[in-house]
Amino acid sequence: MDALSVIYEQVGSEEPFYRLVEFFYNGVEDSTVLRPLYPKDLSEAKSKLAKYLIYRMGGSQAYVQERGHPRMRARHMPFKIGMKERDAWLLAMNSALDQTEEFKPFRAELDAFFEHFATFMINQPD
Repeated sequence: MDALSVIYEQVGSEEPFYRLVEFFYNGVEDSTVLRPLYPKDLSEAKSKLAKYLIYRMGGSQAYVQERGHPRMRARHMPFKIGMKERDAWLLAMNSALDQTEEFKPFRAELDAFFEHFATFMINQPD
């Protein structure tokens, strides 16, 4: 069991994850770097991210049941992701975490996870 897999149980419900995702996508919408990478309608992207985070942090298996193994790097290959995109993504996620009280006790673990995750998604030199 890793440190992330118990966060859902500690947080206690899906609602903070959906709030986190809303805050994150507010940052995406404001980002000239990130916004062009996403479709006009963000509804599906929001749902996928929330379900993935809930799954990854020990909650519902809905993400895997609907989409199979996460395969995050493969799923993101169609998008040009370099350091600029990585940094903008982390800025939006860090801002979202700052706004979601329920995740404050897990901030060190989440920062490490998202830093690794964002770096792993890089598929283009800058």
